[in-house]
Amino acid sequence: MSSRATLILASLFLLGAILVGYLGVMVSTPATPEPAPVAVVAPPSAPVAPLPVAEKAEDALRQSVLVLARDLPAYTVIKAEDLTVERLKIAPPGSLTTFDQAVGRNTWRTLAAGTWLTEDSFEAGGSLARMIRADERALAVAVDEVAGAAGHLTPGDYVDVLLYLPTDTENAQRSTQVVVPALRVLSIGELLGPTLDGSPAQPLSADERLKQEQRRASARTVVLAVPEPLLGRLMLATQNGVLRLAVRSAEEKHLHDYWAAEAGSRDVALRLDTANRSLVRFAQLTLAGPAGRTTAPAAARPIEVIRGNQAGQPAP
Repeated sequence: MSSRATLILASLFLLGAILVGYLGVMVSTPATPEPAPVAVVAPPSAPVAPLPVAEKAEDALRQSVLVLARDLPAYTVIKAEDLTVERLKIAPPGSLTTFDQAVGRNTWRTLAAGTWLTEDSFEAGGSLARMIRADERALAVAVDEVAGAAGHLTPGDYVDVLLYLPTDTENAQRSTQVVVPALRVLSIGELLGPTLDGSPAQPLSADERLKQEQRRASARTVVLAVPEPLLGRLMLATQNGVLRLAVRSAEEKHLHDYWAAEAGSRDVALRLDTANRSLVRFAQLTLAGPAGRTTAPAAARPIEVIRGNQAGQPAP
């Protein structure tokens, strides 16, 4: 073989060896791991603002109500700076809506800030005067925990007024009776019921109302709505004995009938009041016999004299 051919073959073998070595190196080298996919967290979306159209629609349903911006004492002329207008979803019945309806008018009683104004806001009379009719009178009665039904009375309850008369120089026998039946409770301490139109007698916040409810059990006065013909009798009873208030059942629906009755209708206390009211004397509770009558004492047995086997009456 010529030297030229030998050189060519050697070159080929050299290239083949280089190629085989390169392939061996590539196969023995570990493959580089691919990076793990990174989770892409989207940024939190901004809150979606309400649509202007929805806001306009809701505002269109609200009603303007005239409200006091500050406390006003009685006998004060209302000015524009004393008022503000609030937009409410539900307007109180009879509430005023514009400044012209209130500016220049006089207040006849103290009005608290935040009070919505109605025509009744400009009527004369205090809280109690607006809770009774023309033929009724509001009379306060002193009570304690026992006389006031253990603090469980509520404005709107109906009570019977009981009187206990002890023995004294003018009253020979102890007795008890129902002085006036079915009187409506107007207030217990500071806690007032509603006025005749159903609105709160005192516009209070929820916290103030809760405080009055908590003080109700310790109240020492109760105000009753008394029909005018029975006023003197109740006043006399408060000065001559011990009073108790007996609560009547709500199932009698006297309060419902009171609100539903027409003006001038006969009050329930007058309808239930009779000339022969229940009168119980102490003697009826301690002696046996028919009610209202005293049992006569048993006749004394005669003395019997026994002599031996003979019995007889002694000589007078």
